[in-house]
Amino acid sequence: MAGFLLLQNRHFRHPWRSYSRRVSQTTSGSRAATTVHSTPFAWGLFLAAAILTGCSGGSGQDTEEQPNTNPGGGGTSYSGPPPETDDVKQYKRYIWDNLAAQNRCGSCHVEGNQSPHFVRGDDINAAYGDGRGLVDLARPAESRLVTKVGGGHNCWLSSAGACAEIITNYIEDWARESGSLVNSITLTPPVERTVGASKSFPPSSSGFSSTVYPLLRTYCAGCHSEDAGTAQQPYFASADVDKAYEAAKSKMNLDNPADSRFSVRLGSEFHNCWDDCADNEAEMTAAIQTFADGISLAEVDPDWVISKALLLTDGIVASSGGRIESNAIALYEFKTGSGTTAFDTSGVNPAIDLNLSGDVEWLGSWGIQLKGGKAQGATATSRKLYDTLIATGEYTIETWVAPANVTQEGPARIVTYSGGNDIRNFTLGQAMYNYVFQNRSESTDADGMPALITDDMAERAQATLQHVVATYDPIEGRKLYVNGEFTGDADPAEADTLSTWDDTFALALGSEVSNDNVWQGAVRLLAIHSLALSPEDIATNYEVGVGQKFLLLFKVEEHTGIPDSYVMFEVQQFDNYGYLFNRPTFVSLDDSADPDGIALEGMRIGINGREAETGQAWANLSVTLDSGSYTPAEGQLLSPLGTIISLEKGPEFDEFFLTFERLGSETFARVEPTPTPPAAPADLEPQPRIGLRRFEQIHAALSAATGVPRTHPDVVETWEKVKQQLPVDSDIRGFLAAQQMGITQLAVKYCNTLVESPSRSSYFPGFSFSAPANTAFNDKSLVIDPLIEHLLGHDITWHDNTVSQLATAPDRAEVEGELSDLIDKMTACGSGCEADRTETTVKAACAAAMGSAMILIH
Repeated sequence: MAGFLLLQNRHFRHPWRSYSRRVSQTTSGSRAATTVHSTPFAWGLFLAAAILTGCSGGSGQDTEEQPNTNPGGGGTSYSGPPPETDDVKQYKRYIWDNLAAQNRCGSCHVEGNQSPHFVRGDDINAAYGDGRGLVDLARPAESRLVTKVGGGHNCWLSSAGACAEIITNYIEDWARESGSLVNSITLTPPVERTVGASKSFPPSSSGFSSTVYPLLRTYCAGCHSEDAGTAQQPYFASADVDKAYEAAKSKMNLDNPADSRFSVRLGSEFHNCWDDCADNEAEMTAAIQTFADGISLAEVDPDWVISKALLLTDGIVASSGGRIESNAIALYEFKTGSGTTAFDTSGVNPAIDLNLSGDVEWLGSWGIQLKGGKAQGATATSRKLYDTLIATGEYTIETWVAPANVTQEGPARIVTYSGGNDIRNFTLGQAMYNYVFQNRSESTDADGMPALITDDMAERAQATLQHVVATYDPIEGRKLYVNGEFTGDADPAEADTLSTWDDTFALALGSEVSNDNVWQGAVRLLAIHSLALSPEDIATNYEVGVGQKFLLLFKVEEHTGIPDSYVMFEVQQFDNYGYLFNRPTFVSLDDSADPDGIALEGMRIGINGREAETGQAWANLSVTLDSGSYTPAEGQLLSPLGTIISLEKGPEFDEFFLTFERLGSETFARVEPTPTPPAAPADLEPQPRIGLRRFEQIHAALSAATGVPRTHPDVVETWEKVKQQLPVDSDIRGFLAAQQMGITQLAVKYCNTLVESPSRSSYFPGFSFSAPANTAFNDKSLVIDPLIEHLLGHDITWHDNTVSQLATAPDRAEVEGELSDLIDKMTACGSGCEADRTETTVKAACAAAMGSAMILIH
């Protein structure tokens, strides 16, 4: 029996809230329809919020209008006999209610019209009889309803794939509700390919520039060039030949030029032929053939111990399922891969389809790369967010994103539902190493300030693929999660209702709706849920991952002697430039297999006839395959590591294989090339022995020294004003006087906040703030000693010389003397001092100490 891999589907029910409210699906319309059940108190709050919403005020800035590409569900209603069984009831809820509209399937598949009559309006039980066989609850994506529409039959959108995805989501919802969804993958033997000689694209574009490029530049630059009037990605006809070469690689088949995408597009799909399509196809194929003829074959080393070869498309689709998204009211998986629209495939009407504008590139791994462009929905359809989330009072923004860098500020808008730079309902953004979450409520201003910001020292935002989730509810307020973990950052604003939201805003990705505060990076998935997901649900969605994955089974039976034995990888196209290989596992499709003492060492990934130059994470692997570690049907995990392999020809043409230094009794004696000796080190100028604290370190140091949280609203306001003025590099030679002014302003704000807080008594024990200035400082050490000790982190005995100091460090007595002189000058007014002079003097002494080199020097 063929082995199989069972991936458990975990579906968590949302927990009951402490205020006794739950949101449940209704049986009319789409997943957006909700019923709110609450206590009288919660219902009163809801009514109050609804009344206040009408008084929320204007947006203050016009929102850019986008066309409404979703006309709605058509208003279809049912008045026939009731469902006879629970299964029929579920069919009506998930299939009939969503597909019976005239702009879906209701224009044809009804009584007296085209068969099958699965959305007939006279009898839901008869409709169920015709339609149940079109639905596969165990494998929703393989349902006949999905494959038929996915093949182009009566899709109501411009993308058949988007329609298929929406119907798949309807069926998955039904399957989850009924418990019928089975996420199992049956491993079957792949196509056997012998590793052969192959051609790889040379690093230089010189051969391409004289063969294929002239045709592309002449006939395709009207669209596929960044300087075109209607520019369309990919830019394989760019004026920059190197950029064109990179974009064209995946469209050319060097081993069989006639199968190149460029040729097929002309000859079979008749796309943009400049003359006779057959002649144009032949001309393009000949150009690619000439280019390929100039490239040498990469011969496989005959001494290698190798597996059989595979293409990515030879793999088994590995969809682990189990995502928690039953309350997703907007969902973007970016599977379309082309065009100017990113479709909302949640199935909740109206769909907030996003219009792509500016520099936006589709990713082959499902996603979009924002390079200064944006994706924006229409104001009319974006109102779905307002209508639904005002009713629930809570929501979740779930994203898989890869920031392009950690230098963008603003915050740069990743996802925003707003009307301009200073007014919004919500925004999830990035400010350098921080994620920022703004939500408009009665406890914030119209800009959602104060914002929830991740801790500077944690540096949560990184230029790599991350699962970033923002949740809000009226009990817990705002929370942020990165890669399945709660960041621990406290919301500086009180949790409140969403009654001040504005219904005239638009949903946008990549920038503000006004095109300001641009964010650059990749968005691989976006889901907006009408509930605040629990930490367990968030962790589940993180574990499921993102993107289309394949199981590649590299056959190694001839080396191991184990029947039907393979090394299996989980593989996906990571982006337009690489593949992610993950979790190599030894497995046999023969359930009786019992490996015993088989050595496996030095495993590497080969691509197109040669070993990949980078990404060889398992080159030092050394394991033994044995029955104690091997589990039938599941195999033996060889390593938990993953790696990135560069994409060369594209997923349809790149041929992968494995090499081993030892597998079973066969070995390959690898001789590592002699490394190039390092160049003689250059003589550097003498380097400073001390450095500067960077801006985020100064912020953290002042917070630690004063005990005032960095999230205090007064501190946040000053921090936002001065942080760009603070040092960004630790090299002391770059120090500027303006940086000291920024530190001083921030130190003054921290000290002012400290002295005006109740914690001042514990910070300055024994000091009387109510005493007049001419007597309060009789013992100045009550003020000076706590400042010195908090700056140092601990007290040290400098006075009796038991601890040596740096030769260039100021003597503690001199520091105390300076602060003492300052206090004397501040209180020189004697008995005539103002009533608040005592507090002012402490603030001044604190600011002088906190703004000193003890904070700046690192």
